This record gives sequence, structure tokens and C-alpha cells, in this order.
Amino acid sequence: MGRLLKYLFFLIILAAIGLVGYAYVGPWFGADFSPPLAEVRQPVTLHAD
Repeated sequence: MGRLLKYLFFLIILAAIGLVGYAYVGPWFGADFSPPLAEVRQPVTLHAD
């Protein structure tokens, strides 16, 4: 059981390092993480009685 937890912990750490690495290297491979720059307006109806 201890060995299983050790491997699981190792995989979690490896996944976290991979996610951070993808966040830094992703734009070089065409992944665009920037938000859309369009203004969005939606009408809101408030029912305050």
C-alpha cells in the first residue's frame, strides 16, 4: 500500500511539473492562452419587487 501511495505521489508531482511546463512552452507550439479581446454586452432584467 505504501508503494502505491509513493507512485501516486510521484505521478501527481510529475503531472504538476508537466502542467507548468506546458503553460510556459505551449505558446511556442501554437497554444494560445490569451483571453478574447471582444467586449460582450448582455441585457439583464432585474425583478426587484
